Amino acid sequence: MKKRIIWLSLALVVGQASHAFAQGATDALRYSRLQFGGPARTLGIGGANVALGADFGNLTSNPAGLGMYQKSEVHFTPGIGVGRSEARIEGNTLGAQSEDKNSLHVASGGLVFTTRRPDSDESTNWRAGSFGIGFTRLADFNTASRYTGQLTDRTVNGRIVSGDNQSYLASLRGLGSQGYFDDLRAQGKSGDYTTEDGLAYGAYLTSIFKTRRPGATGQDSVGSRVRRGPIGQSEFISSKGSMSQFDLGYGASYRDRLYLGIGIGIVTSNFTRVREFTETETDPTTHLANYTLYDQLKTTGSGLNARLGAIYRATDALRVGASIQTPTFMRLSDTYNSSITTTFSAQGTDIVSPSLPAGPIGTTSVEGLYPPYSYTLTTPFRANGGVAYTLSKHGFVTGDVEYVGYGQARLHNDSQDPNGDTRSFSAENSDIQARYKDAVNVRLGAEGRFDVFRVRLGYARYGDPYKSDSKGERAQNFFTGGLGLRQGNFFLDAAAVYTSFNQLYTPYTLGNGLQPVVKVDNNRFTTSLTAGITF
Repeated sequence: MKKRIIWLSLALVVGQASHAFAQGATDALRYSRLQFGGPARTLGIGGANVALGADFGNLTSNPAGLGMYQKSEVHFTPGIGVGRSEARIEGNTLGAQSEDKNSLHVASGGLVFTTRRPDSDESTNWRAGSFGIGFTRLADFNTASRYTGQLTDRTVNGRIVSGDNQSYLASLRGLGSQGYFDDLRAQGKSGDYTTEDGLAYGAYLTSIFKTRRPGATGQDSVGSRVRRGPIGQSEFISSKGSMSQFDLGYGASYRDRLYLGIGIGIVTSNFTRVREFTETETDPTTHLANYTLYDQLKTTGSGLNARLGAIYRATDALRVGASIQTPTFMRLSDTYNSSITTTFSAQGTDIVSPSLPAGPIGTTSVEGLYPPYSYTLTTPFRANGGVAYTLSKHGFVTGDVEYVGYGQARLHNDSQDPNGDTRSFSAENSDIQARYKDAVNVRLGAEGRFDVFRVRLGYARYGDPYKSDSKGERAQNFFTGGLGLRQGNFFLDAAAVYTSFNQLYTPYTLGNGLQPVVKVDNNRFTTSLTAGITF
């Protein structure tokens, strides 16, 4: 059946599905591409703590680091995020437009309970152990973008392609199965719209007509209003939410040389995205003035993973660490709503063949009715390796390498949920495998110690997950810095993280491949403050 989605069948980032709103490659990537998280100390060194140890961020990266704690600890870390994006249609003469998106959040909070044997106790080689429990923010979904552009006539392979044939309405035209047309007519008759194509039909943007072919019976097809002149386009997208993890972990010290750890993570996620897409025209001979497509997607979910890690102190100064994390099994639920609002003018001389309903003069809005939908996602396996070198009492330098196989993510049905079904996600999973590749993330950090003060710097580069992006334009870069104070049992740390990353997507797809490609340049500045005590 031909059921097209407007916003979620983005050619460069999502696969199509038969639902009115789709679950596809973008969902898999959103919950697989995590960021480093933790208290301000972890953030200030770019998250590079796999071999460092005695850092609360080890709870999510390498639980063996808990075994290096000398005292128990409690801390809390609030944060502020300030983001800006610039978006434009690639190749468009109009300049980029900027949009801001700010947020307040809790980056980390937790407890570490440490027990350590006195040096005089030689009854066992297991010298210490720490149990950690806490909360860490692993992904920030707060972004916003806006662009305005024009679709004008283009010459492609010696043929002129009009702006209209590059527009969203061009994606609605064509043939389909008889069931598809019966479904469109039923939606239009009842006023209960359950697909985006049905909304366009109910908003007088499309109509069903019989094709005329010599010597053949007419076949149903979809036609849309044809426009003249440049087609103006604008789009606004705003997303909010985060992905966080509640962790339980234990790390132990063997002869203060080998440290082993295990952890369990309980993931929670909430994501909300609002989109408004508008096309306008100013030709006085056409009745259609403009239309706006609006949708809102809310996704909530939870999941579970586990990790194992080890750190070996090769010398008093040199530490080597490694950890692995199982795939995260997540249960997700989508709630979706959408509408189309059209404006027709009283003037116009356009006669469309086949003729379309005249449509009401003025503004008309139709809304879609979509039930919630539940499904599951398995994110990729992750592996980390790291090295840390301490500079006596003057500080340390540390570095990590992380492997993530983004193409390994898989979507599945959730037939046990009342809002699920037995649908196969084989096409979407093939799309994930074809679209994404293995990536390597690199994290580097350093700390200098000056009496009770600490100064930190870090850098992280998270590799481009897209196979089609040979230039690595969609890698994520993190530049970090921080300050710290240690006074008795009290500590106070501050960190700043600057992030930059690019996105490419299309708001719809066309058979001729001439849909607009939108590039969004994003940057985000996050500050965090950690206060804690040891005991």
